[in-house]
This record gives sequence, C-alpha cells and structure tokens, in this order.
Amino acid sequence: MRLRFAPSPTGQLHVGNARTALFNWMLARRHGGVFILRIEDTDAERSTPESEAAIVDDLRWLGLTWDEGPDVGGPVGPYRQSECLERYRHHAEALIARGDAYPCFCPPEQIEAEREAARASGGQPRYSGRCRSLTPSEASRRVAAGEPTAIRFKVPGDRTVTFSDVVRGEVTFDMGQFGDPVILRSDGRPAYNFAVVVDDGVMGITHVIRGEDHVSNTPRQLLLYEALGFAPPVFAHLSLVLGPDHAPLSKRHGATSVAEFRARGYLPEALVNYLALIGWSPGHDEELLPIDELISRFSLEDVGKRAGVFDPEKLDWVNRHYLKQATIARIAGLAAPFFVRAGHAGVLTEEGEGYLEALVPLAHASVDRLDQFPARVAFLFDFNPERALESHGVKEALESAGAPAVVEALADDLARHEPLETRELFREAVMRVRAATGVKGAALFHPIRAALTGAVEGPELDLAVPAIERGARLQASSGWRPVLSCRARAHAFARALTHEGRS
Repeated sequence: MRLRFAPSPTGQLHVGNARTALFNWMLARRHGGVFILRIEDTDAERSTPESEAAIVDDLRWLGLTWDEGPDVGGPVGPYRQSECLERYRHHAEALIARGDAYPCFCPPEQIEAEREAARASGGQPRYSGRCRSLTPSEASRRVAAGEPTAIRFKVPGDRTVTFSDVVRGEVTFDMGQFGDPVILRSDGRPAYNFAVVVDDGVMGITHVIRGEDHVSNTPRQLLLYEALGFAPPVFAHLSLVLGPDHAPLSKRHGATSVAEFRARGYLPEALVNYLALIGWSPGHDEELLPIDELISRFSLEDVGKRAGVFDPEKLDWVNRHYLKQATIARIAGLAAPFFVRAGHAGVLTEEGEGYLEALVPLAHASVDRLDQFPARVAFLFDFNPERALESHGVKEALESAGAPAVVEALADDLARHEPLETRELFREAVMRVRAATGVKGAALFHPIRAALTGAVEGPELDLAVPAIERGARLQASSGWRPVLSCRARAHAFARALTHEGRS
C-alpha cells in the first residue's frame, strides 16, 4: 500500500488539508504501507520555498512523518513537481505518438472568446477541438516553425466513466460534457490533472485520499491512467470541513491553518486527535485516544459522506484533556514564548525557567490553550492598586464595613512577619488578620485577594501568594519582569485605599 499527501506550496497548511494528510498517513501506518510527501509546485506564480518549508514544518509538528519525499529521497523521485518537467514531457509525447493527444496552437484569447460565446448561448464552456483535426504533418510543421504549442488529451466524448469511491460509492460521468484538456502548457509546465496521474503512476500510488472538490477531476484522470498504461488507484473523496455555521471553513470563522492553531497554543496531539474525529469515528463512544490507538482503528470504510463541522469549542475540550496529561516541565517549555509575547519575560535563565514551572499549577486547570497562561498570572507583573480600585469588582469587594480594616491589618501584619513563601505561612497570616479584625469568610478573603493581586478572582490564593513571594526574590538576570512582594503590595494598596477614602 502506497499513499501520498501532495500539497501545493501556495500558502499555509489548512486544517482541512491537514486532515487529508492525517487520513492518508493513518491508513499507511495501519497497513504497514508507505507514506509519501510530494510537493506540487508547478504553479510558478504562487508557489514559494517559504510556503513549502512552512507546510513541511507543520506536518512534522503534527507528527506526520513520511517515508519518501523531497527531503528524505526515495526510489521514485524527484518528489517536487518542478523538478520533473522532463518526465511530463516524455509521457505527453508518448500520448501523441499513440494518438491519444495532439499539439494545440490556439492562442489563449481565442480559447477565452469561444468559452464566452458558449456561456452566452447557455452552453458548456469547453475547448472546441479546433486543433484536434490537424494532420500530423501540419502539426509538426507548425511546431518546427516555433509556434507556441500546448498539448491536449483526446477525451472520448462517447464514453461514460464509472468508478467506485470508498466513501461516496459508485460515481458515473458522461464524458460528452468534457472538452479536451491541456495536459502540457506551451511553457512546458504540466496541467494539474496530468502531473498528478503521471506522478501517481510512476510512484505506484495505490490509494488516493483527497477532498471531494477533486471528484470532478477523477474521470479525466482515469482516462489518462488508461492511456498511459498505469493501474488506477483506489479513490476516497473526503467531504469538506465546514465551520460552525455549516459554510466551508474559511478565515471568517477564525483560525483555519495549522500554523494559526500552533500560535494559539494547541498541542499537536490534541489537534491530531480532533482532526481524526472530523468525518470518522473510532467507535465504542470513545474520542480521546492516543495516536497509536487511532491508527489501529482507522478504516476508510468507516469514513462518513456527510461534511464534518469544525467546532472550536470541542477542540478546546480536547486540548484541555491533553494539557492535563502533559508534564509541568513540558507545558512550561511550550508556554515560555507566550510569556515573552505578552511582555512578561525575555530570555530565561535556569532560575527563570524554574519560576515558570512554578507558575504552571496556578493556571493549569483553568486554561484551554497555552496562550491563555500569561493572562491568568498577569497579576504577578501588572499590579497597580490605583487601577484596581477603579474596577467594579474590586469596589464591590471593598463595600463591606470591615474591608478597609482587613486591608490595613494585612499591611501591618506583613510588615512585621516573614514573607509568605509557603501555603502554611499565608494561612497563618490570614488567621492573624481574622483575629485582629473579627472579619471572616468572603468578607475577609475578598479584600485580601484584592490587596495582593489587584483583582477579585484568579488562582487559589494559597498558590498565588507563594508565587508572588518567589517572584519577588528573583534575580534581575532571571529574564522575568520585576514582581512586587506581598508586603509591598499590601502597603501600596492600603495607601491607595486610604487616599481614595479621603478624596
């Protein structure tokens, strides 16, 4: 079994194409087959090396390794279409020699005029076949004279083509509705349908899994397989990936490329697991499965015809599951760039990395993505009592009669005792403030949280407070922005509260 994923390097890797790559890869791995990466870069105007590199990087990030490809080689290369132009010309000339193709000298403007005339009369816009009747000698003379020459494939208009699609069942096309397509352009570049057939034939591809937008290409490709003497592969056309509104997934739905989901802090195993569930089910009412288990259960016959809906909320749910499974050290390493991006950190030393690992438990249970970590612990770096006192939540927390006394008692207590570097020390301080003020419950804890974090919600205080104190002890060289100690915070908040009360 030999399968391939053949992206065009004209942009980022769309999640719909990533799902196609995943299904090809899983089937190959399930049956001990070969998975090939082929770069279809004959669109010279739009293809770029940067796009190819980005697609390769995204595939590697997803864990979809290939056995043959432009970077690893293989027995049937080249694996980049721009390097195979001689291969395409050879096969195109062989078709001419067998009478299955012919040179075409029609200028583009003439062809477009014929198409417009067909549209105007309500007909099917297709090539008229003007050059099909040229004698071989006349065609050879015009080629020798240097006329721009394309090569067209002769489509037998009196035939029907039927193929069995693993996903869609039996599909039939009347070839009378198709004109003779260009297979080799006048500049030597192959047309898509021709290059795909030649490459798949030369590479011995046995199964082609691709999007349903390629169904209409299949009948012409089957005729080309036949004319070239290649055994056609098994076809499986996947339904489109839709957005939550059941329209084709596009930019207006938000992130659509693998790169965008990476940048938002999704784990690769989460995105792979979720993509596998779009249009296919592993059965037994199970969805959260490691890749080895997904591979062992994957079958093309179980892929559904209905379009799959990309649900960002479900992806978040899947990602949250994998975040909980990941080690603290791994999450810290992956989250570091997001703290840099948020302006909380720069280049971290070993001490700085240790502090990041200590921050992970503060937000681990309350985030769906890595990019949400910095906001959950922003209170460490952005403490501003004056701004806090302007917020509705903090004002509400300080409305109780005992709130100012709690803040004042907390500031006094922290000035006289050691830093709250452990949960136990924090709890002891709370009990002393309670004893000094007689305030308890929410009326006690809400003012304390506001005074130490500048907010009325966030991580558990017995986790947040030691993190504040540890941050305050960091060396300036650690890579982190300065963190105010609990003592400095309580004092500044009490002073701001007193000033507000006087004003």
